[in-house]
Amino acid sequence: MVRGATSRIVPVGGPVPQDGRQHADWVRQSIDSAAALGKAGFAASWRRSLLHHKIDPERAAEETRLSAAETRQIREASGLLISVAGPVLERLARVALDAGCSVLLTDARGLVLEERVRPADATYFHGAGLAPGSDWSESTEGTNGIGTALAEARPVVVYRDQHFRSCNIGLTCMGAPIFGAEGELAGVIDVSSARADVNESFARLVALTVQDAAQRVEADLFRATFAGARILSTGGGEGAPQGVMLLAIDRDDLVIGATRAARRHLGIEARMIGQTPAGDLLGGGAGPSAGLA
Repeated sequence: MVRGATSRIVPVGGPVPQDGRQHADWVRQSIDSAAALGKAGFAASWRRSLLHHKIDPERAAEETRLSAAETRQIREASGLLISVAGPVLERLARVALDAGCSVLLTDARGLVLEERVRPADATYFHGAGLAPGSDWSESTEGTNGIGTALAEARPVVVYRDQHFRSCNIGLTCMGAPIFGAEGELAGVIDVSSARADVNESFARLVALTVQDAAQRVEADLFRATFAGARILSTGGGEGAPQGVMLLAIDRDDLVIGATRAARRHLGIEARMIGQTPAGDLLGGGAGPSAGLA
């Protein structure tokens, strides 16, 4: 997420600046105008934020950061995800932190589990609500790179005034969802920047790196979940445009696990897991489109 120099950070519960009030008016007007809403870029999310979640775009969210004890509890519940994601976050941070960025990992609810941030930048990001224990779900913050990536189950770049809340209009959120071993949403990787000179084109370039990192975590999470099983790649494997495509095969050649993209690509339903031979799904063998991963 990027907060530009022209935008002031509004503390939780603080006043909304004048440009924020103008944004809130634009949001309300756009919701009632199909043409204007299309230009906003996140029509469905804005509608959800206002009509379903009942969020006032002009008001900052109430304090939603969990206590230290509560944060420890959610971290313990996501222990495997945090462990698997750690090395990927470190690699991403080695580049991102030099550019004044913060790297975040959340759970499937949008609660921040992990951060990678330079000490000199931590006060800034924490003041903006980007800290472990903070809630960045769409139901709390409206349209944003974490919550909307979860709500729409896809990578997103939410550039500045595409956000719903006025207090977030200086942000550019670059978030990508991580899917768990059973195809469920497991969390989000998000990159946040304090630089004022980040344009939308550069943000989209960063977003590709974030998406690659999320897919690496997904693949590693799948392998960790099915440790001891034979892992087979299919339809492009980990680098497939449609997402990570991996199968877990037991000693009887039955498919005991499949990533979300593999399930979609091969038409695998939940009832088929543990019942279907890999050969039946792959046309009788690994073939040219599948192999050990």
